[in-house]
Amino acid sequence: MATKEKNILNRLYFIAVCMFIFAIAVLVKLVNIQFVEGDMYRKKAQERVFKTFDIPANRGNLYDSKGNLLATSVPKYNIRFDALTVTDKDFREYVKPLCEALSKEFGKPISYYDKIIRTARANKNRYLLIRRNLGYSQYMRVKEFPLFELGANRGGFIVEQNTVREHPIGKIAERTVGYERRDENGYYTRVGLEGAYGPFLRGKEGKRKKQKIAKNQWKPIGDANEVEPRDGYDVVSTIDVNVQDIAHHALLGQLERFEAEHGTVVVMETKTGEIKAISNLGRTKAGKYYEKLNYAVGESHEPGSTFKLMTMVAALEDRVIDSSYVIDTENGRVKFYDRVVKDSRWGGYGKISAAKAFEISSNTAFAKMIDEHYKDNPRKFVDRLINMGLGETLELSIKGEGKPKIPYPGDDDWYGTTLPWMAHGYGVAITPLQTLAFYNAIANDGEMVKPRFIKEVKTWDKTRERFDKEILNPTICSKKTARIAQEMMKNVVKRGTADNIYTESFGIAGKTGTCWGNYGKDKEREYISSFAGYFPSDKPIYSCIVVIHKPNKKKGYYGSEVAAPVFKTIATKIYNDIPVIDEVSYAVVESNSVVNSYDKYYQNAQKYKTIMPNVKGMPAMDVISLLENMGLKVELKGSGRVEKQSIEPGVKVKTNQTVRLELS
Repeated sequence: MATKEKNILNRLYFIAVCMFIFAIAVLVKLVNIQFVEGDMYRKKAQERVFKTFDIPANRGNLYDSKGNLLATSVPKYNIRFDALTVTDKDFREYVKPLCEALSKEFGKPISYYDKIIRTARANKNRYLLIRRNLGYSQYMRVKEFPLFELGANRGGFIVEQNTVREHPIGKIAERTVGYERRDENGYYTRVGLEGAYGPFLRGKEGKRKKQKIAKNQWKPIGDANEVEPRDGYDVVSTIDVNVQDIAHHALLGQLERFEAEHGTVVVMETKTGEIKAISNLGRTKAGKYYEKLNYAVGESHEPGSTFKLMTMVAALEDRVIDSSYVIDTENGRVKFYDRVVKDSRWGGYGKISAAKAFEISSNTAFAKMIDEHYKDNPRKFVDRLINMGLGETLELSIKGEGKPKIPYPGDDDWYGTTLPWMAHGYGVAITPLQTLAFYNAIANDGEMVKPRFIKEVKTWDKTRERFDKEILNPTICSKKTARIAQEMMKNVVKRGTADNIYTESFGIAGKTGTCWGNYGKDKEREYISSFAGYFPSDKPIYSCIVVIHKPNKKKGYYGSEVAAPVFKTIATKIYNDIPVIDEVSYAVVESNSVVNSYDKYYQNAQKYKTIMPNVKGMPAMDVISLLENMGLKVELKGSGRVEKQSIEPGVKVKTNQTVRLELS
């Protein structure tokens, strides 16, 4: 009996010890949670209920060189209602006047709003959507409605702000204007000017704390942000919307006429390298054209005969020929190893000078000329091309620049036929903008300037950073060589392959190009048509290149008939419609244009509330902001500044009334 009692007692002791150890363990865990891991668990609990969200900053505006808007951020607001946070007393007092105000503002029956709000309260809905995408002025009115005016905690008013990027000039220069997008991992996709200058435009994000409510929805806490977002800087580009409009429509018309696959146009200011227009249009399956890719910057391809300028400058600079050097084009067919170089004219041109060969674009003359003088030392020719900057990119600010290809003796793809084929633009690869930079250098007597897309970064009237002319190579060749080449390009238009675009109004200098887009026995032949040059030829102000891929061969494919007319259209309209003055200082005008524009906008914004202002002459950006803040809906036609307005100045306007503006 004593033994049995002893065993029971031992068991009780064991259980007591176990319970004591368990109690100690629990105590240790509690102490650990309270003083060691407490912060971690409190943080996790907090994150389950409360979370800080980023508030995107308003991106800065992107302007053209004269203050016209290319891209702007427009704030939009979503209004929601927390039906649970409102007290019974406030709900009974304010629900009817709130529904009346919503009905008057948005045009739906009072009964509609009464039903959804009462249903939301019955269902304890803390995130009822009232309206999406309100403009700023409308948001400010809704914020003052009965009940909503009591704020987030007492009135259940929830506002969510988002920013929409708008392009007032529409599809024109869409790819050049571009975009910047960030994925969920924080990586950016950058395209065009928006992408290149994103660090200036994007600003600094703000912070706002939200509380988790039902169905994984997050409700803002209070009306204020923890950290206010800082708006981005404004960027003034070199683009001129008037020149851009001219270039876009000239290219579009020719692409449609020749049913081409795609094409590009670039217009550049000769002395400064400022890009005034860049249009890139590709055809859809439906036969329409839009800005698919930036072909001017990113597409390297064989240039064909426009490369003959580079060949001629190299030969002149090396002094292996002069402009009077005579070449026998034979019968228009010259064989090199197992391949034949052909002229477009059957039977050839006989014996002609180097200058004449350039004017009529003789393939055989160029192939023979380069082969005869460089076949024993091909490195000399290639080194000359490379020294002129043709083997390197331009290091543009816009992403995606195509890499040039200049074959070098000893490379795996160097053959006995490489040298004569290079002479007339095959076996090499170069982008349209790289080609234009070279032509522009010849127009500048040998000085190669870097193509430039941006003038300055601003915050209203204050310049943060200015971007000036950048010289890539002060002398790609001697002035003597450049002037010989200039004369040859003038003669191409006066009496050569581009005589169809000759005009007595002003001089044009340039070179046509017609290149096979593909070749091989089993391939259907396709073509790339091009023209590069500058105007006026005596005192160049603008250089320009036109490249059109795969025109319908039945309608035409030579550079002279497909690409050159686009150049002439652009040059003529710029010369006639936009006064060309030899000595103009743009500095004061351009630095003050945005400021003056804003001053005018600000004055109008303070003066007009319900009366239609006179917005003629104002830029699209200012008009959109002014009129939307008045509660009006704006429809734009055209680009640039306002020429006509559908509602006359002085007329009383109503909320949500539509005003149509014609821009020019």
